[in-house]
Amino acid sequence: MNRNLILSGRLFLLLFVFLGFIMSGCNRGPKSEGSGDFEASGGLDAETQAQLNTAKRIFYSLPSPLETAMLIKNAGAQYDEGLMNLTGNTSRYITSKSKALNLGIYSTDLSYASLFDQTQATLNYIEAAKKMADGLNILNAINEETIQRLEEHINNRDVIIDIISETLMNSSSFLQENGLEAVATVVLVGGWVEGLYIATNLVDENSLKDNKLVERIVDQKLSLDIMVNLLEESPEDADAMAVLEDVKSLKSIFDKITIKQGNVTAVEDPATNVTTLKSESSIHITPNVFKELRSKVREIRTSYIS
Repeated sequence: MNRNLILSGRLFLLLFVFLGFIMSGCNRGPKSEGSGDFEASGGLDAETQAQLNTAKRIFYSLPSPLETAMLIKNAGAQYDEGLMNLTGNTSRYITSKSKALNLGIYSTDLSYASLFDQTQATLNYIEAAKKMADGLNILNAINEETIQRLEEHINNRDVIIDIISETLMNSSSFLQENGLEAVATVVLVGGWVEGLYIATNLVDENSLKDNKLVERIVDQKLSLDIMVNLLEESPEDADAMAVLEDVKSLKSIFDKITIKQGNVTAVEDPATNVTTLKSESSIHITPNVFKELRSKVREIRTSYIS
């Protein structure tokens, strides 16, 4: 896969990281004159630090399209192009809501294609995602210098977080003026639903036990409350409220799944003398509940790509 393709694909994955921060970091309003986010000592003031900590928790809690695709591949699943949204559908999406949802969907699809070394498909999905992002003016929120810095530190999550938090502090007015906070949430939900759609369709409901992909699907139960809270922060946005109803309908099904946390044990690595706390968890999901979940995800996803 050529370097330009890799860089283009990474741009849209980084865009997802950026959108995750938009959701949590841009609701504090514009800064007053003479005030700054950084104190003289070079550190963050208490309010900004609290907001950044919240953003970090959200960023680490919600799966990115790349992480979802990696999980699917690592679980031993195969590539199935029939599960992806057709790139020829881009002309259908003319509303802000449909563009936002399908930016998320196409970004997940390009991650899925890229990880399975589908070069032409990845190129096609990069182009489809770019059309959606251009239609939303989202790429205008990230300048070329920021993109270059992100590319240089692509494998260092903590540095990426610092770069993007700094970018947010400098661009909150732009984002607010363009109403991108709610749009960003809708984009992320679209990508999340697509990952869930692909994953649930790669699982046989009669083979749920000790299935890594099933475990990853069940893990999404832990992300749902965060998504609900983020969407509820934009009550004035009709698109966010419509998507919120979809997320709540999925939550009602996920609530039927149980996750039991086991005892926490301390495991010491003799080579490094580092002690790590680990715990075993068990999940219980019946075939009927899994089929109900898959059916609801398919219904929602179909409405998003139609």
